[in-house]
Amino acid sequence: MADRIKRPAALWLYTGGIYLFVFAPIAASFVFSLNADRFPTLPLGGFSLDWYARVFTDPAVWEAFSHSALAALATGLLATFLGFGAAYTDYRYKFFGKSAYLAIALLPPTVPVIVLGLSMLAYLSRLALSGALYSIVIAHAVLCAPFAMAIIRLRLSQMDSALEAASWNLGAGPWRAMRHVVLPFAAPSLVSALFLTMAISFDEYAIAWFVSGLNETVPVRVLSILQGSVSPEINAIGGIVFLTSILLVVAAQVVHLRSSRRDARSARTGD
Repeated sequence: MADRIKRPAALWLYTGGIYLFVFAPIAASFVFSLNADRFPTLPLGGFSLDWYARVFTDPAVWEAFSHSALAALATGLLATFLGFGAAYTDYRYKFFGKSAYLAIALLPPTVPVIVLGLSMLAYLSRLALSGALYSIVIAHAVLCAPFAMAIIRLRLSQMDSALEAASWNLGAGPWRAMRHVVLPFAAPSLVSALFLTMAISFDEYAIAWFVSGLNETVPVRVLSILQGSVSPEINAIGGIVFLTSILLVVAAQVVHLRSSRRDARSARTGD
């Protein structure tokens, strides 16, 4: 009995230590973003929202946030579409070289982002597509599509393959079966993939720095500020970016958990 009590306690302590290690720097950034003093020192000089006020009144920062938001939304939609196509191909069809197809489809996240950024810059430059906002979308979609594919592929693997065939036998064409059978079943994973890929795009720096040109995203803008001087505005921007990203990730997780619980209830009731 004592061992059973100690094991969960040790597990909670270990998990708490990991979260403390990961989130302590972020928490410190939040604290110092509310410090009245310019430099991050203890004890704090006083509570102040001046650094957030400067961020919200800086046109360059607002422009960077708009670029990041637009790029993240467009990247999420494009990456989710590409990820669904790749995942459905894996789910529905059997063909020679399928293992190689999956390996190549899931390859981009394993490539160092510096190498991927340089490669995308060289490729887009030859096509006269570099230096624009859509350049970021194209490059980020390459990076994010495998994440969307992995999420959607996991969901489709839980689908009874006979459902789509049954809809065909009942008179539905391939597109109608896709609309009324496959897409409703995959909808939670599509939403989760959208939120997750948006979060990845919003945070990504290296690739955006290579291909964005004058269209600075928030991470690129942060580097520009740091090159001039160490400003407490960085802590405020970091806090806003972290909250945005964590909200997207939490939203993706909530959608996934709700769909899992709904599937579990359906399995218990036999529906």
